This record gives sequence, C-alpha cells and structure tokens, in this order.
Amino acid sequence: MQMNLDWRWYTWAELDADTLYELLALRVAVFVVEQKCAYQELDGLDPQCEHLLVRDASGTLIGYLRLLPPGLKSAQPSLGRLLIAQDARGQGLARALAHEGVRGCQIRYAEQDIQIAAQQHLEAFYQSLGFTIASTPYLDDGIWHVDMCKRWER
Repeated sequence: MQMNLDWRWYTWAELDADTLYELLALRVAVFVVEQKCAYQELDGLDPQCEHLLVRDASGTLIGYLRLLPPGLKSAQPSLGRLLIAQDARGQGLARALAHEGVRGCQIRYAEQDIQIAAQQHLEAFYQSLGFTIASTPYLDDGIWHVDMCKRWER
C-alpha cells in the first residue's frame, strides 16, 4: 500500500465545489464509464451521507466511499460507492478503505451491524472483511449484487 496517503472524512457541508466535482467525476468514471453501466449515479442520498476521500502524496483523489446513516437506505448504517481509481489498484487500498469505512461506522453507530449492497463478483473480498451474505443475488442497474452484513464487533 502507498505511504503518505491523506484520509479525510467530510460531511456534505464540508465539501467545497471543487472537491464535490472531483469525487463525483471519479464515481462516474468507475461506476458508469468503466463498468459500462448507464444508471442514475447521483441518487439524491449524498447530502445525508459522510464521505471518505483518500488522496495520494500529490493530492490526487484515488479512493472514495460514502457512509449512509441508519434509516436512509437500510435499517443499519451502510457503506457504498467504495472505489479505487484505476491507476491506484492492486496495492491493497481497497481493503484499507473498506476497513476505514467499517471503523467509521463503528465509531458513529456503535453496536449496530453494517449493511452493504455488494457487486456479486466482490463477495469473497467482503467476506474476507467479515461480511456475510444476507440476500439472494439480484440484478441492480444491470449488475448482479448481493446484500451483505457485518455484525457489530467490539
């Protein structure tokens, strides 16, 4: 994993226009363009979420996820839109980003399980992080997904 990374949580109000544009452009680059999935990426939930941005030593945004509070998309807190920029993959950043997202959930929402809607081909990755399958596979915007849950741990 790269050293000298800048990990920072933002509320919606803390995101300036340039940072918001940058994170949305990266989400579209990965989830719409790279995955060839035409869907409404801007789903109206972002203002109620917290956003974790990871920048490399040069300040380039290379990782992102959003934390959805309980009751927004599921009864439990949820992590979503987890991504690593294409140029930064293969260095263990996805695992570090997921761990930081889980830690963020556990700090903010103690004693609550964490829910995710994982792309089905990433099941093993999320299982290695302690998530278990909580649904049968389903098609969401043309990509197979499965709901997964991570039980609260002290």
